[in-house]
Amino acid sequence: MPKKFYQKSAFKLFVAIIVLAIVLFPAGVFLEKYYPPQKADEIASMSIGDTVLEGMDVVDDNKIRKVPFISHPTYIIEYAKDSRFLDILEALLTGVVRIPISKMTSSSVSRFGIAQGFEGPGILIVTGDKLEVKSPGTFVWGFKMPHTYAVKTSKGLDIMENNKTIKTVAYDNINNDTIFHQYVSVNELKQWYNDSDNNDKIAINFGIDNFTDGRNYVSPDKIKSLFGDSAVDYMVNYPEGSPVMVYMNGYTAVNGSSVVSYLGSYPQYDDSKRAYNARSFSAAWNGTIIPPQTVSSGKETVDFTSSRDPKAPGGYASHGSCPPARALRAISAGANFPLPRGMTWEHDAVLYGFNPATGIRVYNSGENPVQIIMWTSGNGGNTRIFAKMIELVPN
Repeated sequence: MPKKFYQKSAFKLFVAIIVLAIVLFPAGVFLEKYYPPQKADEIASMSIGDTVLEGMDVVDDNKIRKVPFISHPTYIIEYAKDSRFLDILEALLTGVVRIPISKMTSSSVSRFGIAQGFEGPGILIVTGDKLEVKSPGTFVWGFKMPHTYAVKTSKGLDIMENNKTIKTVAYDNINNDTIFHQYVSVNELKQWYNDSDNNDKIAINFGIDNFTDGRNYVSPDKIKSLFGDSAVDYMVNYPEGSPVMVYMNGYTAVNGSSVVSYLGSYPQYDDSKRAYNARSFSAAWNGTIIPPQTVSSGKETVDFTSSRDPKAPGGYASHGSCPPARALRAISAGANFPLPRGMTWEHDAVLYGFNPATGIRVYNSGENPVQIIMWTSGNGGNTRIFAKMIELVPN
């Protein structure tokens, strides 16, 4: 009985609201020009261009304007549809009504201001007079950019963000508790300190900027929540300025050229060291994703060892890097890419003075992203190097 009574009362109230709106409609049409709809970007709870996930609240209710009820009587109907009777009561008692969210948003934002109807990291935009969330599409990538620097002083380090010092750390206090060390270890930072001059700086934390779809810069503290662990793990391995693919969906991996290279035996350069370098080269480039019209190196988190070579500058060289470099060169040529920077067309493929991982840079001149796959088998001079180019083609 109480339930039926409530339903009847609600229905009667709804009918009364509609009748009231119809009665006031002519006056509303006349007055509406004096109280035009609010601009969509004025109600956003974040900046236009920010990254948005489904379920996020993108509307700030406190920013929504109130207008005289008589100028927009139909707004009451919008609240009646959602059974928001407190808002209706407020409008009737105060004479003003909050502009319904639905009047300023597209279907990608619910009537309650929640992002909906898409997968992956969207982007908040304004189209026409509507606030909406644009789907990410097949691929989204940006570039690894410095966010936090450590600046050497005579007593320790100034930690800086946006050209402002946020913390000062004495040299003796440089440890895991005082320094963010996801990208630079404490030992590496101390070594850098001892080898550098006052006012020198080193980047110790990174964000992502210059996105392909124009979205806003994403600071380090938001990368994991917006793009997942994989984006952070990728960034840790690659140098500053490297492209970082943060989203991929709806594509087919198409096998391109593949090559097998052989290390061979050169005892004068120590075959065990050469095999180590061949494995390091393959590890440095394995999994590297290069978006179209961008350039990338291999990982910076791999080590190479040197062998004595009287012909090399300084008398040492990372022998064993050339066979995998020839494989990388071959699959790049098979994709019609230009000769990678730091390489030659000669048998000794790597130029002296170029790090085999970070010094060599491959330019993707194609239309789709590519992924480089490299691995090795065998030991010593019998080591074989495998390389193939995968093209990521949108469906």
